[in-house]
Amino acid sequence: MGEGEIVSLLGRNGVGRSTLVKAVMGQVTAKGEVCFRGAELLGLKAFQIAHQGVGYVPEGRDIFPTLTVEQNLLLGQKSAGKSGRWSLADMYRMFPRLEERRAVAAGVLSGGEQQMLTLCRTLMGDPDLIMIDEPTEGLAPKIVALVADYLLALKNKGVSVLLVEQKLAIAMDISQRVYVMGHGAIVFEGTPAQLRESAAIRKEWLEV
Repeated sequence: MGEGEIVSLLGRNGVGRSTLVKAVMGQVTAKGEVCFRGAELLGLKAFQIAHQGVGYVPEGRDIFPTLTVEQNLLLGQKSAGKSGRWSLADMYRMFPRLEERRAVAAGVLSGGEQQMLTLCRTLMGDPDLIMIDEPTEGLAPKIVALVADYLLALKNKGVSVLLVEQKLAIAMDISQRVYVMGHGAIVFEGTPAQLRESAAIRKEWLEV
């Protein structure tokens, strides 16, 4: 992936998209090679992969429910003594609702607010590549638009994004490249424009 590039991985449920990003993050056993900036990631523990500059936002919004919004964000912060590209102020500027709720326990946030919090907590670790699994699932259209703006803000800061999505609209609008997965293998790769022109691929591998 190029610096500041958004790449989307598309496909129906169960084809292996989430397993792929978990394998990159060291959360499932895998074979082969996973290289990032010239370093082999396969075989490393998840925290070691994070130290290589890879961030991961899981589908399940794994927040710490009894901690406040701000405490959740600080847990994701880059190690002491190391300055990153992002600060608490940046997170609150991007999502003002989180600043309003900064002292509230994360467990009482709405689904959309929890998604914002999970995204921002990962970003506080200052990754160069962030893998995001189904960030818009179950969210209202207004929040989906906020997530799209967030991803574009990452791109503009030079962060590379691997977006796992089912919703074609957001992926086609913001991605530079798209991959379609079917039965554990990549069945299409190209630009959003090329996927729009590939009716047969969409019908066989994406449309219900």
